[in-house]
Amino acid sequence: MINIALLGFGTVGSGVAEVLTDNEKIITAKLGEQVNVKYILDLRDFPDSPFADKIIHDYSVILNDPEISIVVEMIGGIKLAAEFTEKALRAGKSVVTSNKAVVAAYGEVFLALARENGVRYLFEASVGGGIPVLRPIAEDLSHNKILCVSGILNGTTNFILNEMSAKGQTFEDALAKAQAKGYAEADPADDIDGVDAARKIIILAAIAYGKLVSLDDVSVEGIRGLPLADTELAESLGCRLKLIASAKLDDEGKVCASVAPRFVRSSCPLSTINGVFNGILVRGNASDDVMFYGRGAGKLPTAGAVVSDIVDIIAHPNAVVAAYDWERVGSDATAKIAAERYCHIFADAETARATARSLDTAVTSVGNTYALISSSATVEGAVRSYEFFE
Repeated sequence: MINIALLGFGTVGSGVAEVLTDNEKIITAKLGEQVNVKYILDLRDFPDSPFADKIIHDYSVILNDPEISIVVEMIGGIKLAAEFTEKALRAGKSVVTSNKAVVAAYGEVFLALARENGVRYLFEASVGGGIPVLRPIAEDLSHNKILCVSGILNGTTNFILNEMSAKGQTFEDALAKAQAKGYAEADPADDIDGVDAARKIIILAAIAYGKLVSLDDVSVEGIRGLPLADTELAESLGCRLKLIASAKLDDEGKVCASVAPRFVRSSCPLSTINGVFNGILVRGNASDDVMFYGRGAGKLPTAGAVVSDIVDIIAHPNAVVAAYDWERVGSDATAKIAAERYCHIFADAETARATARSLDTAVTSVGNTYALISSSATVEGAVRSYEFFE
């Protein structure tokens, strides 16, 4: 029997307990031994839960129990989660987490600490929720030179943009609907300002290139207050407006990571990702384009990804995967890459036409929205600009 401890019994934590219970026979058959949740650490008590007798409030109980081999961190936040993770690894216990903020901030530290102590640190659920993507990139695509990894990594913003483009709702109305459905938090800042997607692309870039960049070195633009007219303009140009996170290396080996709303060409498979679903597109020099698609959030999909890491550690306790050997790089090892084409939007027709004449190009208009297409990243007089993505 393998004994594990869960840190946090919220949405994901209770989902992990549920998956382990409901799929106990399947998991036991594959591993040859049972996975037992011995402790659940939480500030609260859950007297009506079938796991009530496993709830504890003292982390030292877990650290000092030699029977606990895996600690599953799902408490959220950064400071306390990072502290608990470090203590578990130093105590010789493997750690599984769904906490993207901690992985993006301390991933290289905890991966090195895990190696030093002969244990593992895994975080499949930190990107893409229930979509298996980190392990496939690290292992199944390891024979590739990864040319680019891009995706729709935030279900909240994708739902909002889909409501705007498909149903003509304003940003404010679409956000309110997302909150009413439970897709968006009461404070949706991390989602709509692109921070959540930025943390995920940091992790994807590290898996693809072995270099962990800081959040400050990612170019981040969200969708807060995005005008409905911009989604209509995108449609008129044969595109869909999507919040795209992307990472690649430039010719000098510097990491170029960004998050921004982009005009995605209809020929790109990411243009078809709707609602709260996520999609990740990995381009390799051998495999070409490989697409991962599924639910990017939710209790059971995310919990399933956590359980997959638990199973992986039990099945391969001493596995060494090169893609999990990261180095932290500073701003001098990051860069920006310009797109080939941009759509520049103007506040009025006169300014748009004057600029178009100076650039020897034409003005595109949808209603009262005026735009021109250029290879320049910036154009004087434009109030907003979007990259084309394909």
